[in-house]
Amino acid sequence: MDATVTLFGSVLAALGVLGAAVVAYLGKRGENALMGFSNLTEKLQIERDRLERQVAERDAKLAELSALHVHDQSEIARLLMDNQRLGGTP
Repeated sequence: MDATVTLFGSVLAALGVLGAAVVAYLGKRGENALMGFSNLTEKLQIERDRLERQVAERDAKLAELSALHVHDQSEIARLLMDNQRLGGTP
Protein backbone atom coordinates (compact mmCIF):
# COMPACT_ATOMS: atom_id res chain seq x y z
CA MET A 1 0.00 0.00 0.00
CA ASP A 2 2.85 2.36 0.79
CA ALA A 3 4.36 1.89 -2.66
CA THR A 4 0.98 2.57 -4.27
CA VAL A 5 0.45 5.74 -2.23
CA THR A 6 3.99 6.90 -2.94
CA LEU A 7 3.55 6.22 -6.66
CA PHE A 8 0.19 7.99 -6.65
CA GLY A 9 1.71 10.94 -4.79
CA SER A 10 4.60 11.08 -7.24
CA VAL A 11 2.21 11.06 -10.20
CA LEU A 12 0.15 13.86 -8.60
CA ALA A 13 3.31 15.85 -7.90
CA ALA A 14 4.49 15.38 -11.50
CA LEU A 15 1.09 16.50 -12.78
CA GLY A 16 1.23 19.52 -10.48
CA VAL A 17 4.67 20.47 -11.78
CA LEU A 18 3.56 20.02 -15.38
CA GLY A 19 0.45 22.09 -14.69
CA ALA A 20 2.54 24.85 -13.15
CA ALA A 21 4.89 24.77 -16.14
CA VAL A 22 1.96 25.06 -18.55
CA VAL A 23 0.52 28.00 -16.58
CA ALA A 24 3.91 29.72 -16.52
CA TYR A 25 4.35 29.14 -20.25
CA LEU A 26 0.91 30.50 -21.07
CA GLY A 27 1.42 33.43 -18.73
CA LYS A 28 4.70 34.35 -20.44
CA ARG A 29 3.07 34.05 -23.85
CA GLY A 30 0.29 36.35 -22.69
CA GLU A 31 2.83 38.83 -21.34
CA ASN A 32 4.75 38.77 -24.63
CA ALA A 33 1.54 39.23 -26.59
CA LEU A 34 0.54 42.16 -24.40
CA MET A 35 3.97 43.78 -24.83
CA GLY A 36 3.75 43.29 -28.59
CA PHE A 37 0.27 44.79 -28.65
CA SER A 38 1.45 47.76 -26.56
CA ASN A 39 4.42 48.35 -28.88
CA LEU A 40 2.20 48.13 -31.94
CA THR A 41 -0.32 50.53 -30.41
CA GLU A 42 2.44 53.01 -29.60
CA LYS A 43 3.83 52.81 -33.15
CA LEU A 44 0.36 53.31 -34.61
CA GLN A 45 -0.23 56.37 -32.41
CA ILE A 46 3.10 57.89 -33.49
CA GLU A 47 2.25 57.22 -37.14
CA ARG A 48 -1.22 58.74 -36.66
CA ASP A 49 0.26 61.88 -35.09
CA ARG A 50 2.76 62.22 -37.95
CA LEU A 51 0.01 61.83 -40.54
CA GLU A 52 -2.20 64.37 -38.73
CA ARG A 53 0.67 66.90 -38.89
CA GLN A 54 1.11 66.20 -42.61
CA VAL A 55 -2.61 66.69 -43.24
CA ALA A 56 -2.60 69.96 -41.28
CA GLU A 57 0.40 71.20 -43.29
CA ARG A 58 -1.29 70.18 -46.54
CA ASP A 59 -4.53 71.93 -45.54
CA ALA A 60 -2.60 75.11 -44.69
CA LYS A 61 -0.82 74.97 -48.07
CA LEU A 62 -4.14 74.43 -49.86
CA ALA A 63 -5.67 77.41 -48.07
CA GLU A 64 -2.68 79.54 -49.07
CA LEU A 65 -2.93 78.40 -52.69
CA SER A 66 -6.67 79.02 -52.70
CA ALA A 67 -6.12 82.57 -51.47
CA LEU A 68 -3.52 83.11 -54.21
CA HIS A 69 -5.95 81.73 -56.77
CA VAL A 70 -8.67 84.15 -55.67
CA HIS A 71 -6.18 87.01 -55.82
CA ASP A 72 -5.05 85.95 -59.30
CA GLN A 73 -8.65 85.70 -60.53
CA SER A 74 -9.46 89.19 -59.26
CA GLU A 75 -6.27 90.54 -60.88
CA ILE A 76 -7.22 88.92 -64.20
CA ALA A 77 -10.71 90.44 -63.99
CA ARG A 78 -9.22 93.88 -63.24
CA LEU A 79 -6.81 93.62 -66.16
CA LEU A 80 -9.62 92.54 -68.51
CA MET A 81 -11.69 95.56 -67.47
CA ASP A 82 -8.66 97.86 -67.97
CA ASN A 83 -8.12 96.33 -71.40
CA GLN A 84 -11.74 96.87 -72.41
CA ARG A 85 -11.75 100.39 -70.96
CA LEU A 86 -8.69 101.26 -73.04
CA GLY A 87 -10.34 99.88 -76.19
CA GLY A 88 -8.55 96.57 -76.47
CA THR A 89 -10.14 93.27 -77.35
CA PRO A 90 -10.21 90.54 -74.74
